[in-house]
Amino acid sequence: MERRDFLKKTGPAVALAAVSGTTGLTFHNREPTARRTVLSKTASFEVPPDSNFPILTSARNEDPAAALNAALEGIGGIGRFVKTGERVVVKPNVGWDRSPAQGANTNPALVSEMVRLCFGAGAAQVTVSDVSCNDPRRSFLRSGVREAAESAGAEVKLPAEEDYGEIDLGGSVLREWEVLRHFVEADRFINMPVIKHHNLTLCTIGMKNLYGILGGRRNRLHQEIEQSIVDLAAFTRPTLTVVDGTRVLFRSGPQGGSLDDVRIENTVLCSTDQVAADARGAEFLGLDPDRVGHIVLADRAGVGTLDYQAAGYKEII
Repeated sequence: MERRDFLKKTGPAVALAAVSGTTGLTFHNREPTARRTVLSKTASFEVPPDSNFPILTSARNEDPAAALNAALEGIGGIGRFVKTGERVVVKPNVGWDRSPAQGANTNPALVSEMVRLCFGAGAAQVTVSDVSCNDPRRSFLRSGVREAAESAGAEVKLPAEEDYGEIDLGGSVLREWEVLRHFVEADRFINMPVIKHHNLTLCTIGMKNLYGILGGRRNRLHQEIEQSIVDLAAFTRPTLTVVDGTRVLFRSGPQGGSLDDVRIENTVLCSTDQVAADARGAEFLGLDPDRVGHIVLADRAGVGTLDYQAAGYKEII
């Protein structure tokens, strides 16, 4: 997207960000570091499939923590995903300098509860991080995520030059690329996206949220954004995807701004299949998953299944 078109589409939000000292472009499209530290993924983040549980659960409750716990129990409980002594990285969406009410970032109440649950399962370390589009310090502060995560005992890692390294992502579009080391040097990866409209990809949920592990000039990927999302999802394969559907940004995404663009759904999804999670999440935006490019491509590539009903879905009442 040309910068002129970007400004037209996001004028009010960009103006607000400019007043606060950032438009987001600098952080989203930061230059790669001069050093070439080579990283490798510690191990697979996934847990074995278990036929005793569905691949996707959904729970609705006005209390976000209660909704999370209900959905998580329905898919096997935290003990299925985190073991004693493991290092866990939690990846919320903290892309924007927005308040929780604006729905642009993951609900901080969900982040704090997930951190608490991980420690309760015996995690040795829980790290919370994201490569924000706006100034990360402001984004983590205003979103409430920093305070929520730290109050639950997590270490919040803001992007720092020394923490970036290059890794072979093995994709057809995404090959060698800069990532934050926290997202590959862990035992378990919990992806915690929020359901949002997106002006390029129709929606941003779990797979698109993984863009927040990348450094470098991410705008270079926009020409083949759907395939780059699939490449990233195929590489990362999170342990668990926890989808924040408490406040859904149904238009003016991904950064939003107006409360009129937010719909209260009070829902949390938990899934071992990131494609299924995105397919169900897309429906909250009125989208047919069969018509969302990266969801269809991911299904075809074997990253997961968009037919979540057939694969195993349970609504927790």
